[in-house]
Amino acid sequence: MKAKKLSALLLAVVMIFSLAACGSKTPKTDSNATRIFTDSTGREVEVPAQIDKVALSGPLAQIVLFALCPDKLVGVSNAWSSEAQEFLDEKYFNMPQIGQLYGGKGELNLETLLQSGAQVVIDVGESKGSIKEDMDSLQQQTGIPFVHISADMQSYPQAYRMLGDLLGMKTEAEALATYCEKIYSRTETIASGVEKANVLYVTGDMGQNVIAKGSYHAEILDMLTNNLAQVDEPSSKGTGNEVSMEQILTWNPDVVIFAPESIYSTVKDDAAWQSVTAIKNGAYYEVPFGPYNWMGFPPSVQRYLGMVWLSKLLYPDATADYDLFADVQEYYKLFYHCDITRAQYDALVANSIGK
Repeated sequence: MKAKKLSALLLAVVMIFSLAACGSKTPKTDSNATRIFTDSTGREVEVPAQIDKVALSGPLAQIVLFALCPDKLVGVSNAWSSEAQEFLDEKYFNMPQIGQLYGGKGELNLETLLQSGAQVVIDVGESKGSIKEDMDSLQQQTGIPFVHISADMQSYPQAYRMLGDLLGMKTEAEALATYCEKIYSRTETIASGVEKANVLYVTGDMGQNVIAKGSYHAEILDMLTNNLAQVDEPSSKGTGNEVSMEQILTWNPDVVIFAPESIYSTVKDDAAWQSVTAIKNGAYYEVPFGPYNWMGFPPSVQRYLGMVWLSKLLYPDATADYDLFADVQEYYKLFYHCDITRAQYDALVANSIGK
């Protein structure tokens, strides 16, 4: 979080908190027992021993925690996309929107947060340089415990186990952690046993942004492919790095993966793109989307769907012994609490596996 933004956020917290304190019906301090929880930054945070109301710091945390504790959430960071409605129970789809701490589409709605009764605010994802200071400052100003749980594709099992401990949901968390471990281990085995395809992952409405090698958003791509997009400064944003068409032609990938809402549907009629080997050979695909982009944006736990999908798409011989539909069904049941149908699955992969 940038310093100016954090300062403004803290000032707003103070003002709202002060106004709330002036009311004639100020709630009494919760007398429930507490305990000390050590988060991923090493901060020792005093939290309620029994946590029933959870607020989220942003969309990454939203995806992770919706899987574990949807009925504990006091709201969502960002509104669900329209595509999510068919996969979610109505009571979850219409949850109040609180906003998010870092960047994104809307800042944290402090009034809603303070009125929500949240017993803890949980941040999940990459540890930013100022994370300890951010969490401490917001915790001091709001009186609500703030906890950070670090997570990337390799460490999600550990993240879920930490969350299960924090929230008193160890059994539920273990089921999620076990799925993540199973998929990650299998993907590692596949990646180590194949000749990796030369791939570009393209984003943007002009198709001239790429997810660069070494970026946080490229974890799956770098694991499973020879990611041709090597740039001097890989972007930390999900929109990737902007490059020229000449650069794309120089890389000349054998496979192109298009992000949702990019130029997948029109690229075959584009003269410049017709010079790219992948387009000439028809080896270009669109990432499935619903409720989120399976490859990220935001780069959260739904990327395990990207793992199973990309493995099957690129290396059918190496993945002949597993059923992609069964893996997707299991994911949607565990993480979205949804029994996905074959028709829904077929629609999701229509421009990739089902192409």
